[in-house]
Amino acid sequence: MADPMAMRRAVAGYVEGIHAAYAQQAETFPPAVRGRMPLLAAGRFTVVAAGARHLHVLATTEPLGPLRGEEVELPGSLDGLDWTVRFYDPVVLPALGLIDEGGGPRPDEVRGTLGISTVLYHLVTQPGSGLSPHHAGHVGSGLAAGHSAAARDFDALRSRARGREALVDEMQGAATAGLARAQVLLARAIAPHNAPVSDAVDAALRPGAAPDPDAVRRVLVTALGGTPAGTAGAV
Repeated sequence: MADPMAMRRAVAGYVEGIHAAYAQQAETFPPAVRGRMPLLAAGRFTVVAAGARHLHVLATTEPLGPLRGEEVELPGSLDGLDWTVRFYDPVVLPALGLIDEGGGPRPDEVRGTLGISTVLYHLVTQPGSGLSPHHAGHVGSGLAAGHSAAARDFDALRSRARGREALVDEMQGAATAGLARAQVLLARAIAPHNAPVSDAVDAALRPGAAPDPDAVRRVLVTALGGTPAGTAGAV
């Protein structure tokens, strides 16, 4: 049987690798963009490693309270980042064992079981090869690129949605908190009479669909005459 503490250290090392790559990628962005990236703006946060059939790794600024029973946590830090990894499995939290992931990951159910409503990121992986430093580096770099692109898109929206800046601020807050449907609904509120935006929102909110708020945000930026960050010609 695998040593539980060795596995926890492996997960903690994976998380540190993600954050190191994130911080390294963030150094390539302008200071104001870095300052708006969720992990760098969060201060201290908690990373939850929750094992159902899949391993869910999610970061949140929500307090989880003191350790109870068999709960375990490990601290971590880098320049500009300060976090604690807390571990849950069906032994520590039996409700995790009731989540049926036979057909694929169920991130919403995992977050509901943990009582977490807002996340800075939520990743799903497998122990073993899925926790390699190489994989962590790719994940961290991609996460930073996505967060920086979002920050630049929201700047573009503020400059183009005059009189609706407060709605853009709410949408960015929802993005930072990981609230996908809230972002989609706010996109409609920012451009209520734009057909491409309405079509994107309707598709994202279709029953059974997994909302992609980043895709909706890019449609919104384009609809208001901008070029989404990360696409050809974007600055």
